[in-house]
Amino acid sequence: MIEELIDRIYEAAALPELWPAVLDELTNVGKGHFTALFTLGNGNLHWVASKEGVRISEEYLAQGWPQRTDRMDRLIAARHAGFVGDLDVYSLEEMDQEPVFTEFHRPRGLGWGAATVIPMPSGDMLIVDVERRFETGPVEPETVQKLDTLRPHLARAGLLSARLALERARFTALALDIIGLPAAVLSHDYRLLNANPRLEAMMPSVVLDRRQRVALADQSADALLAAALMRLAQPTDAGGVRSIPIAACEDRPPYIVHVVPVRRAANDVFYNASAVLVVTPVVPAEVATAEVLQGLFDLTPAEARVARSIAERQTIVSIAATLGVSRETVRTQLKAVLAKTGTGRQGDLAALLAGSRILTK
Repeated sequence: MIEELIDRIYEAAALPELWPAVLDELTNVGKGHFTALFTLGNGNLHWVASKEGVRISEEYLAQGWPQRTDRMDRLIAARHAGFVGDLDVYSLEEMDQEPVFTEFHRPRGLGWGAATVIPMPSGDMLIVDVERRFETGPVEPETVQKLDTLRPHLARAGLLSARLALERARFTALALDIIGLPAAVLSHDYRLLNANPRLEAMMPSVVLDRRQRVALADQSADALLAAALMRLAQPTDAGGVRSIPIAACEDRPPYIVHVVPVRRAANDVFYNASAVLVVTPVVPAEVATAEVLQGLFDLTPAEARVARSIAERQTIVSIAATLGVSRETVRTQLKAVLAKTGTGRQGDLAALLAGSRILTK
């Protein structure tokens, strides 16, 4: 049984969708109710759990318990290369007074557990947590020993998964380089995880690799990028400017910077990518059609038609007549286009879409 579980642990390293089933088997070894696997690094916490633990883990995080209890801090401070039970870091009296037990775990029939911290070469931490029902009692030493036999395999699987995730980011960037696009993969704290050679050639004149987050040398464009990244951190927020114009200068054309969210597999807790940053030059022949404008700036078809008309220096009156809509409709659509392109006036928009310098405001 243990040998088969070890094989499945290594399979899950390459196939993240297998982790819930592996954690179910780990729960059986620990005589628990469920098992959760966390990766923690740079303030980002990602997790996957066995079937019985999904809802409880969601509630635990939604109620902010990682910040309200020192349970994980005590586990990390123990610095033990193996599984640690609650009674190894708490006294019974402390557990009876600790809110995470009295207010969260025990009302749900839980209250005992064993967990281990596995440091990763990347600086992240892998945490495996087996939670028990309260009636089962503390985790026995012999059960801890069985879990400890699996810990080296969990550590190697975690290392393999992390390396595969880094390779995935590198190949994503290189694939875009092959088709001629400067691009970089961003981490969850919005730093450059991997940049392809075309984007590296634009540093630091266009793109800045800063410790806090990736930035743009153009201050106006960087303010839009900061806003886009802030909204990217909110999964339920589908709005925001995701296509950002950069003004031309004497030795280069204007650019559009695209922030494309990465939708990873739900169980892939090791893939630290949040978005792909793609830079495209604005060339008149490339933005002559409404379809291209729609893709470049996240416009609706109607907004793209208005944008193209503005690029052709048409007036609101003539656009309304040509498209068969009211002037107010055109003004509303134009307002949306200005917001999405980060421009403030029709002249700035027309100059941008014509591939020339954005006018100074």
